[in-house]
Amino acid sequence: MPDAASLPATLPSGGARPESWLNAWETSADCAYCRDPAGIIFAANQSFARKFGRPLHSLPGTPAADLIHPEDRLALAAASAELAFPPYHHANDHRWQTPQGIRWFAWQETALHNDQGELVAIRAVGRDITRQRLAEEQFYRLSRAVEQSPVAIVITDLDGQAQYVNSKFTAVSGHTLEHLLDHRIEVLRDGHPNEASYQTFWATVRAGGEWRGELATRRQEGGTIWESVKVSALRSPAGEIANFLCLREDISERKRLENDLRQAQKMESLGTLAGGIAHDFNNLLAIINGYAEFCQQGNQEPAALQKSLREIHRAAQRASGLVRQILTFSRKTEIRFAPVDFNQLCRDLVTLLAETFPRTVNFNVTLAAHLPPLLADQNQLQQVILNLCVNARDALPHGGTIAITTGVQTGALLTHLGADPHRAYASLGVTDTGTGMSPEVRTRIFEPFFTTKAINHGTGLGLSVVYGIVVAHHGFIDVESTLGSGSTFTVYLPLTENTVVVPPSLPANASFPSGSESLLIVDDEESLRSLLAVAFTRKGYRTQTAATGLEAIALIKDLPTPFDLILLDLNMPGANGIEVLRALRVHQPQTKVLVVSGHYTPETRAEFTLLGQRDFVQKPFRLDELGRTVRRLLDPA
Repeated sequence: MPDAASLPATLPSGGARPESWLNAWETSADCAYCRDPAGIIFAANQSFARKFGRPLHSLPGTPAADLIHPEDRLALAAASAELAFPPYHHANDHRWQTPQGIRWFAWQETALHNDQGELVAIRAVGRDITRQRLAEEQFYRLSRAVEQSPVAIVITDLDGQAQYVNSKFTAVSGHTLEHLLDHRIEVLRDGHPNEASYQTFWATVRAGGEWRGELATRRQEGGTIWESVKVSALRSPAGEIANFLCLREDISERKRLENDLRQAQKMESLGTLAGGIAHDFNNLLAIINGYAEFCQQGNQEPAALQKSLREIHRAAQRASGLVRQILTFSRKTEIRFAPVDFNQLCRDLVTLLAETFPRTVNFNVTLAAHLPPLLADQNQLQQVILNLCVNARDALPHGGTIAITTGVQTGALLTHLGADPHRAYASLGVTDTGTGMSPEVRTRIFEPFFTTKAINHGTGLGLSVVYGIVVAHHGFIDVESTLGSGSTFTVYLPLTENTVVVPPSLPANASFPSGSESLLIVDDEESLRSLLAVAFTRKGYRTQTAATGLEAIALIKDLPTPFDLILLDLNMPGANGIEVLRALRVHQPQTKVLVVSGHYTPETRAEFTLLGQRDFVQKPFRLDELGRTVRRLLDPA
């Protein structure tokens, strides 16, 4: 477009045609027209006439306001008023009414004066900028949507260096784009639990795939949030990967609700086990009481006495294992992945369930030989097995059989479920001979609170919790069922290559080592306190005891010579184990501590960790195991 400011701003000679007022724009491809100070068009070029779908000869005498959008007429009048003053040029954008609809035009307008310097006309030269204007508006809407998105958004280069972050990302992470660039922070690394996970992520996105996952991310101000993360490639017009787009959505509240839901269902399931637990405990107590009475009767042969004591000891060990299993199942703990003997887990739970379920329900257990250990959270796998068995029991109102099988399956045969064809999967099958399900019910069985049971006969949480646990373990569930012919639930969980179960550091029958160091035994249970004092004294240790936390603190403060080690209970009257440890860190900071308790919560362990305490023994314990642990702490590394 010629520069309007460079052309003469005076009228053509007196006898010139009206079109000559347009000067060089008379034949231009750009639209051009002239209007008088009242806004009446008196000249226009052919491009203007074509754009507005009118014959050129019909335009003179037409008010410009008839062609402009009604909402922009005042803006046109204001622009005309500005042309009465230097520099007598003005640029503006207005909407005009054309046969193609409303179109945006960018105009360069120039005031034309007569020889006396009076404004007598306005020349306007413009072009259709509708496409550009729509693109700008679209870009503006998109930029607002991205910047104001409730989801944190990051765009990185091919090396993972941030090139853009929106306001939500800055608010959640505390990192501005400048901070990320200055410190060269690997923004896509945040939340991955280990390097292997991070490298797997990169392999996926650099191959052009989309990566999805849930990551626990630590924040600068402290604390951890859970985020649902999606990362995908952004491609250039040539189809090459140019950038990576990362979307991070805070799902902390959802995770909290999921954990609460899982815990509520876990407690419901624990109620299912109550009958079997009571039955087993009563049996064990009967054994202990009976053999204890034999020992108290006197005049027994040494061999018979030893047999009675062995039976008491065996029953106590079984009881301790049962207590440990109940606590593991019922308490609210963080998810911990470790090698799990899947077959043994099935055996243990079937033993409990067989005592709890009606006698009309039979178990048929077939476990694969040499099943590799499964890297999983044992507590959650217990819920999977239990809930599937409870679901099978409820499908057997008149009795029947529950078949439990384990095995190994290749991922290549499970690709229809979304399995990795290059991995192996452990399988758990739970089959019942019960009522079965209709196709309509089967499509909804994993929905929370969906149940076909009568009121007060279940919450409908069991199978939804199973589904959530299996997905969290990157596994799959397959369901086969025919109405009236029973159901089969098959869970597939990925096996980890080269999974190794770490053996105990010492054999169970190793001896109780002796020593000569000084020990303080702090426990409010008198019998246990006396037992430990006698046991360690017999092995050469010098022992003192405290029945309460306050008594222990007084000994720690007043004794001139520090103890070599303290056996510290957790729950005591007066002052608990944490308060005793705090006092010890002040008055005897070099003294070693072994915390001995029947129950630790994650919060308690966290408090101990802050105080530098990392050595724990769970009650009930074997004396020889406790003695070896004490020796390990006292002996130099």
